[in-house]
Amino acid sequence: MAVQQSAGPDPYFPGNGDPHYRVHRYELVVDYRPGPNRLSGTARINAIAGRAPLADFQLNLAAFRIGRVRVDGRQPHYTHRGGRLRVKPAKAIRPGAAFTVEVQWSGNPKPVNSPWGGIGWEELTDGALVASQPVGAPSWYPCNDRPADKASYQITITTPSAYSVVAGGRLLTRTTKASTTTWVYEQAAPTSSYLVGLSIGKYQTVLLGDTGFGGVPQHGHIPAQLLPEFSRDFARQPQMMELFQELFGPYPFDEYAVVVTEEELDVPVEAQGLSLFGANHVDGGRGSERLVAHELAHQWFGNSVSIADWRHIWLNEGFAKYAEWLWSERSGGRSAQQLAASAHRLLSTLPQGLKLADPGRKLMFDDRLYERGGVAVHAVRCALGDEAFFRMLRGWVSLHRGGTATTAMFTAHANRFASEPLDELFEAWLYGTALPPLPSAGPALPARPQYPPSAGQSA
Repeated sequence: MAVQQSAGPDPYFPGNGDPHYRVHRYELVVDYRPGPNRLSGTARINAIAGRAPLADFQLNLAAFRIGRVRVDGRQPHYTHRGGRLRVKPAKAIRPGAAFTVEVQWSGNPKPVNSPWGGIGWEELTDGALVASQPVGAPSWYPCNDRPADKASYQITITTPSAYSVVAGGRLLTRTTKASTTTWVYEQAAPTSSYLVGLSIGKYQTVLLGDTGFGGVPQHGHIPAQLLPEFSRDFARQPQMMELFQELFGPYPFDEYAVVVTEEELDVPVEAQGLSLFGANHVDGGRGSERLVAHELAHQWFGNSVSIADWRHIWLNEGFAKYAEWLWSERSGGRSAQQLAASAHRLLSTLPQGLKLADPGRKLMFDDRLYERGGVAVHAVRCALGDEAFFRMLRGWVSLHRGGTATTAMFTAHANRFASEPLDELFEAWLYGTALPPLPSAGPALPARPQYPPSAGQSA
């Protein structure tokens, strides 16, 4: 598995990230007090210089107070302005050399500004959550904030003992001393900075199903009063896990957790090994089940196989949208062909100015990208046929597991499974803006009876 990185700054966010080095590992030690919304932390960042001597480099970090910065144990010169911590080591770092950065910071975390409003650390009525897509990670820790720079993480968080801490990864230890509890999570798989999810709140933890479905532990963390609705709304997630492992390949991480906050969220948010939902996504009637499937699918498409830069976001959202349709098709709902036709009708009523393979920053979260992305994936399925299509998907996920990818890499990969070149299909759906005709119907997945609901089991 080769982790590929884009060569230069992200064209949509040129001020975020530094392509002149890459991070191997973050070790974050954080203390957070919800009442005053006070955070203090220490980061140890193990990194590797690029092909040229590294005379200076930058990390992204919001407007916290900096207590200390060290590079390989020595004090560098640094400045911290406009969300950029610029560091100049006492001596330039040799090309390809490993180095370690230590940063201490403290302050009151808050969302960072973006074209979509504040993102990142969000203080709740009683707790906090982190939803960082696309550039919110610096709202709470120093990082090389570019999706191509993937690293392992160990996150240690101390909070008052009344609160639970949920982060993506495996919980190593939970230690209570006096009135505080320290939680230590390990995420060994390469992770993009925006995918480091976190939730701090008063939750009840339940086990969803068991580890029989591919051996993946799945837990839910929800306010106690929402447990009855949650137990129905998420009852079929273990079957989704089973289906997606069949269609996409093995689940790429150790565990999967979902968190439901007491407050409403505009949309659920994926993180690595973790998805965050609002109370408005729990109604006891499976009203948001397609979103449960969507966020789970991101663990393969977006989290394990990540985008090299934000131009390729359709590779995340188009495949997660199509996973919604595959779940519907398998679980007794409408077929993917019916759902693609519905999306196609909707797209035909909307402006045609979006280019899927490079939508531009203003349109990267436009609803048309999700719908057109789903129909584009369906067009590939129709062109390849089911056997080759799903073999292609499993190969794609396996080949790029833990790494990054681009649209050009995907089209080249898909063409290897086609009896005839798919160049015209990709030109029309990915690089053109006019809406192509609805792809012809392919064979549906064999239908299975609807899965019965099952109550969450206390963990």
